[in-house]
Amino acid sequence: MLVPLYYNSGIFFCFQEVYILSNKSDLDLFYRSRHIEKLLKELPPYDHNKWLKKSLKSLAKLVKREKIDRLEWKILSATLKDLEKGFRLFSNYRDTRKITIFGSARTSPNTPEYNLALDFAKKVSEEGFMVLTGAGGGIMEAGNKGAGTDNSFGLNVKLPFEQSANDYIENDHKLINFKYFFTRKLFFLKETDAIALFPGGFGTQDEAFETLTLCQTGRQPPIPLILIDKPGGNYWQNWQKYIVENLLLEGYINPEDKEIYTITDNVETAYEVISQFYRIYHSSLYRKDFFVMRLNTELKDEQIEILNDKFSDILTQGNITKIESTDSQSSGTVDDLPSIGFYFNERKFSRIYQMINVINGFELDAVACHQPYIR
Repeated sequence: MLVPLYYNSGIFFCFQEVYILSNKSDLDLFYRSRHIEKLLKELPPYDHNKWLKKSLKSLAKLVKREKIDRLEWKILSATLKDLEKGFRLFSNYRDTRKITIFGSARTSPNTPEYNLALDFAKKVSEEGFMVLTGAGGGIMEAGNKGAGTDNSFGLNVKLPFEQSANDYIENDHKLINFKYFFTRKLFFLKETDAIALFPGGFGTQDEAFETLTLCQTGRQPPIPLILIDKPGGNYWQNWQKYIVENLLLEGYINPEDKEIYTITDNVETAYEVISQFYRIYHSSLYRKDFFVMRLNTELKDEQIEILNDKFSDILTQGNITKIESTDSQSSGTVDDLPSIGFYFNERKFSRIYQMINVINGFELDAVACHQPYIR
């Protein structure tokens, strides 16, 4: 019976059991798929049954296909295992904001870049944030060392070189060894509330452009992205020169796309970018085609008017409005936060960053957010 296995141990163990069934030579395709269909009918009550059933139906479709080979099943199994490890770990740290640190594994401890990453990680951890790194050496080691083992995570990936876990996260329960880069990167972005990029090679550039792409296209919720170099360094300045000359001036990106990131060589400035980002803005989500911004404090009517005046170009209908709570009692969750909403054209996501900057610049009668590290 598969249901108790699902009920006690989680969806991914259920998937692994179905995977085992699919490889038994004495079961034909029809018999395998029937096991999954039977499981769907016998699922116990669960808050997210809708999504569980969709996942199992997708798996059932794969089981029915004869041309799914052993390698493809191995990819599916390893991917689910990666996801299960990540979901299980981070479910215990939902209420604390986290900052992902990217940078070269080859950066030596005696370099300015290493010490800057160490100081940055120490600063943000002292302010209450936790730190995510790739668990390797160089900038990643500096991130774990600066934040300390208790305040950091290591998201390692199995490589034939360079990538053994550093001493500051090795053997800690917050170290995950991923099979695939794409599942590792998913958690870097899914779990983070800000990204700090230090100089690095192809991997760092991949992480930089992946993040920029997801932010520009709205696949990543708005977060601050800070590119940090040593004092007087030109790594990111030269990078930006390439961006301007070859992408912006050629029309491949919009001028406002530069609003997505900030370049600095100062730790205090880097932290200020993050704390300012969450001064009034808290988070955002979609309710069907309606874009909702949660805020740490309610905006004044005249401030809503300013937003409508400045950002009418990204609305498909109506105006930016305050959202009144329909609950008679507070639930003590982020859903109780003051919110604004509007029908967004889902094209100019860089303008969302500009809107957040305007909102965070509004004068208030009181401090909006005393603890920016709390989600």
